[in-house]
Amino acid sequence: MVETVLATRGISKSFGALKASSDISLDLKAGEIHAIIGPNGAGKSTLIAQICGTLAPDEGRVELMGKDITALTARARARKGMGRTFQISALAMEDTVLQNAVLGALGATGRPWRFWAPALKDEALVARADEALARVGLEDFRNMRTAELSHGQRRQLEVAVALTLRPKAFVMDEPMAGLGTEGSLRLTDFLAKLKQEAPILLVEHDMDAVFALADRISVLVYGRIIATGTVDEIRANPDVREAYLGEEE
Repeated sequence: MVETVLATRGISKSFGALKASSDISLDLKAGEIHAIIGPNGAGKSTLIAQICGTLAPDEGRVELMGKDITALTARARARKGMGRTFQISALAMEDTVLQNAVLGALGATGRPWRFWAPALKDEALVARADEALARVGLEDFRNMRTAELSHGQRRQLEVAVALTLRPKAFVMDEPMAGLGTEGSLRLTDFLAKLKQEAPILLVEHDMDAVFALADRISVLVYGRIIATGTVDEIRANPDVREAYLGEEE
């Protein structure tokens, strides 16, 4: 039986009369990429915020490695092994590539941020950061200011920062956003290999990437999961075609 690494169990969230998440249960299994797709306004960002700990659900729970983490902060979830990349970059643009990666490695230790400066002299932390940068192909850019990177390289750096956490699961929010065709293909190839290290819960609008990468897809519409299945099952699902895929297929 394939191990479930990350799961939501009936999570719901309302903002006044708006039901942004309605009894959502899904899971992420070892060795897979589980994509979440849906039209704008479907509730994807709200769902990801609840999974990652920046928004508390009204009902239900989030589990990591079978343990309830619903009450944990986003930082505590990261220390437990949840690696996140963001739709909008959360990198420190004036810091170097290495400094950003070391910051991620420091966060994984749980040490207070006041130890940030000494962390740059910590050989173990720097080695962890360098290892992550090499994994994504940024080792030659370690001393460059992050603001000088291309958009695609910043996406690579976000993945490297997540890698410093040695995560048990990745949660990736539109990693292909803003990438050209070549950049998307390169990142697609990298993620296809990365899932063997830690499974990936992927929110993505690039349907070519989704269909190339996903082992399973869940379709979110108006805060509800209307279907979960393989790529072929989702392509053939009439409810999905009507609600989301439309004439794309």
